Amino acid sequence: MGELMGVIPPSTTPFDAAGDIDFTAAGRQVEWLIASGAHGVAVGGSTGEGHTLGAEEFRDLVQAGVEAAAGRVPLVAGIITDSTRDAVKRGRMLRDLHVAALQVTPVHYLFRPGDEAMVEHFRTLAGETGQQIIIYNVVPWTYLSPALLLRIMDEVPAVIGVKQSAGDLKLFADLMAEVKPGKRIFSAVDALMYPSYTLGAHGSIAAILSAAPRPSVELWDAVRAGDHARALDLHLKLLRLWNALMPHDNLPASTKYAQSLQGCPSGLARQPMAMPDVGHQKRIRAALEELGLLR
Repeated sequence: MGELMGVIPPSTTPFDAAGDIDFTAAGRQVEWLIASGAHGVAVGGSTGEGHTLGAEEFRDLVQAGVEAAAGRVPLVAGIITDSTRDAVKRGRMLRDLHVAALQVTPVHYLFRPGDEAMVEHFRTLAGETGQQIIIYNVVPWTYLSPALLLRIMDEVPAVIGVKQSAGDLKLFADLMAEVKPGKRIFSAVDALMYPSYTLGAHGSIAAILSAAPRPSVELWDAVRAGDHARALDLHLKLLRLWNALMPHDNLPASTKYAQSLQGCPSGLARQPMAMPDVGHQKRIRAALEELGLLR
């Protein structure tokens, strides 16, 4: 857990025209993220279209990431399922790969489990897999309050932290104010990385990091060095990139297009989701040019 800190981009999953994973390209992307300064890599999360992956191909994707990282940075494996049973199955499949942690969404299909059931979900997952867990707090109708997140971290020691998503920085601030030493809070508030870091975030796991990893690392470094003029400049440029990425209905596809312009193998989106149209592509290109990433 001590290594899980800083900028941890969630890799996209390169699919070919038939919808199959290009595992060679997936490994090359991990290499590209590490070369860009990433402090870790997450695989199979929502940016990686993990909700579309079968169990076996998910395991193979994580293995490709582990092999590409080769121990240079920690790797986090995303699990997006709708039952405790399936989450446990996927976690067990990774036990021999020595991932740093599982990044797990609450179950989320339409119906919300009660608080007690949510605690037991993560307790069972930790006990059955023996893995460290980061709660990925992202699903709007299954959103966990700071109080519930803190309770789960207290009662389930293997839950080492939270990836706090959505745009409400007040909830992020509340979580940071009460989190106990030894636990980690990662920001997934893509548009507000700068204030997230100033509030004490232990790092970040968010799509914007994968769309522009090098300036994202520079922003983290600037805040830690107290260079707030540089941090604000980077924040504004990354905000413009985020605003260019977001209007598309499929954020992973927008992120893939941004990566492809920088020479990163990112492939296509998995059907039925589409890649960005020409107008959207122009906006993404312009934002990347402002960041100096297309020279």
